[in-house]
Amino acid sequence: MSAPSDPSVASHPQAGASAGAASASSSSGLTFKLHPLVIVNVSDHHTRVKAQAACSGDAAGQPPRVFGCVIGVQRGRTVEIFNSFELVLDPVSGTLDRAFLEKKQELYKKVFPDFYVLGWYSTGSDVQDTDLQIHKALMDVNESPVYLLLNPAINLSQKDLPVTIYESELHVIDGSPQLIFVRANYTIETVEAERISVDHVAHLKPSDGGSAATQLAAHLTGIHSAIKMLNSRVRVIHQYLVSMQKGDMPLDNSLLRQVSSLVRRLPAMESEKFQDDFLMEYNDTLLMTYLAMFTNCSSTMNELVEKFNTTYERSTARRGGRGAFM
Repeated sequence: MSAPSDPSVASHPQAGASAGAASASSSSGLTFKLHPLVIVNVSDHHTRVKAQAACSGDAAGQPPRVFGCVIGVQRGRTVEIFNSFELVLDPVSGTLDRAFLEKKQELYKKVFPDFYVLGWYSTGSDVQDTDLQIHKALMDVNESPVYLLLNPAINLSQKDLPVTIYESELHVIDGSPQLIFVRANYTIETVEAERISVDHVAHLKPSDGGSAATQLAAHLTGIHSAIKMLNSRVRVIHQYLVSMQKGDMPLDNSLLRQVSSLVRRLPAMESEKFQDDFLMEYNDTLLMTYLAMFTNCSSTMNELVEKFNTTYERSTARRGGRGAFM
């Protein structure tokens, strides 16, 4: 599946110039491959921010825009966008949180050493004037960042994905150089794991013939009811144990054993005993790893010494001497 092929451009001048418009397509010759995980991440980011704004009463008609970075690899003239992460912007000045961006880069480099920041993403129906400020701020990370724009508005008549990828080029308009966004073509690239997930989501249909929203509401209602029932039963058990501790209720050893068995099944990730046992096992594993490394190093050194001794013995035998190197 490919993006719409009609060329369009969103033009933004440098500071102090007036906004203009031009009709151009990308002339870089780059081939863009977009993985579905990026679209899912951006959509999830927008949905969460919109839901939080609605819950806090901050929604004022227009859904809030979200911002983030896209990461991937570039092999020759092919740019492959694999993943994305969110960015933190100052709501007043609109500047990037550089410390947060550098921390995210460092974390992703540890997990994906071959990935680097290719550009950034946002949501909206069209490029806005403030987008160029963010784009320029990322040029010290990538000298030619890409801009991925997702339109969250639902358009039932549109068959293509509401995703547009822009490149930035320096054009001379009305005698002055201006940095503009030009649209680039892209294709959707999927690996086997992504293909399975996308097919699963695509074939997920309501079992009762209702809409997807109805099915989602029923699913969330079921989860809410289950959590509510679990909470009420835990509260009853807790009240019974407190009453038993105070002497208001007779001791029931059979019930206490069942409660104790149930508590042991709970995750112990936050307990002090778990931390001690975990660190002990972790240190033992590291010790075994270091011991194996030392053994391997000693074996390599032993082989090296034997080779030196053999070489020295041969050379002294040819000269008529005797003795050993070591």
